[in-house]
Amino acid sequence: MTSNNSMEAYFKEKLHVAKSQFERTIDCKHTEFDDLYPYMTEQPQFFWYKRYVAWQELLTVVSIATDLDVDWTSDFLEKQVAFINSKVLDAKVLDDWYEVQEEEVETEQPSKNE
Repeated sequence: MTSNNSMEAYFKEKLHVAKSQFERTIDCKHTEFDDLYPYMTEQPQFFWYKRYVAWQELLTVVSIATDLDVDWTSDFLEKQVAFINSKVLDAKVLDDWYEVQEEEVETEQPSKNE
């Protein structure tokens, strides 16, 4: 394995971890960040704060991967790539990150014939 391939594999793994951590924050699940600040988990604003931290970690790994010409987009949906490229974490990112959620909402809405 060449050093370029090992670097790419390294960054792909870091991207996977960063994406997983961010998605766990969207789902309000435990992350490594909770272990750093266990006394904060009772505070409602903590969930927003850890989302921003996870988002920044994801953006940082993406930025480095981009600088090193490592393709980071393959593990993300097109919409997620657009969110990452815009760099702004807002409610739309949190609400629309998962494509599956949109499909479920579309199937739950009654059709005009009902």
